[in-house]
Amino acid sequence: MAQLPAPPDGGGVPKKQLPGHIAAALAGAGGSADSAGQPWAGRELPAQYHNFDADDGAMDPAYAAAVAALAAGAGSEADVVASLAQARVFIPIVAQLVTEEAGAHGLHADKESDMALVTLQGPDGRRALPAFSHAEALTRWHPQARPVAVYAARAALSAVAEEAQLMVLDPGSQRPFVVRRPALWALAQQRRWQPSYAHPAVSQVLEESLAALEHPALVGISADAGQGIESLWDTSTEASKRLVAGGGTGPELRVTITLLPGLDQRAVNEVLATLQNFWAASEVFAQAVDSVQIRLKHPAPPH
Repeated sequence: MAQLPAPPDGGGVPKKQLPGHIAAALAGAGGSADSAGQPWAGRELPAQYHNFDADDGAMDPAYAAAVAALAAGAGSEADVVASLAQARVFIPIVAQLVTEEAGAHGLHADKESDMALVTLQGPDGRRALPAFSHAEALTRWHPQARPVAVYAARAALSAVAEEAQLMVLDPGSQRPFVVRRPALWALAQQRRWQPSYAHPAVSQVLEESLAALEHPALVGISADAGQGIESLWDTSTEASKRLVAGGGTGPELRVTITLLPGLDQRAVNEVLATLQNFWAASEVFAQAVDSVQIRLKHPAPPH
């Protein structure tokens, strides 16, 4: 399989400007309004979410139900992301040394420290913001971190501000869940996320690229049906692990390219590069797709 990064995050591709609504939301992220400029006050949310002082630190019921359904094979990762729209999460804040001065006997002592947001590096090198569905999960992950309760949409804005392309729910737990870039931006905008593998406009771009290339050996391009890249979760009291459809680190879009036999590696690479350039030129594709996994195959021989 060949794996191609999506245009916004790929190496060597010019950095993509944030959508205007995301940039505007970041400009006012410290205020009392959400990413659409609407005030938090007066929202029809459960009463305890209006006052985090009364929060018991437990997992949001809607998120818990969506994760359980995904683990049982009855839900989707889109449902899990949707459940975060009105959920409270915790983000870890840690003390960070800003300056230091020499003390007695040449020992160095803190002169000033600040509280800093924690970010992680994902398996593919991208930055990720850790967030936790309940306070106990954060404490287990980092006992010295201060849990700060925020709406998940606000956490998504923080991730974008930190130039993170991922937000990881409950890292180090039995059931971590990764919110990838397109879902992260949708959450920050407070709109429902449509996965790229179920997005009609993405399928249309793939079909158009097949027609535009007009290569005699290229006979088919299709997005594989499915529910996104799998997560490896503990799903029983015996801590046995199995793959769950969705919530992995990506790539979430698997594309099958059917080529007639006879091409050498150089010719195959040229086809792939041309297709990638076509996809990168599509604004819809660039916004909807986090990353792509390519599967090459030959057509089945006639019976």
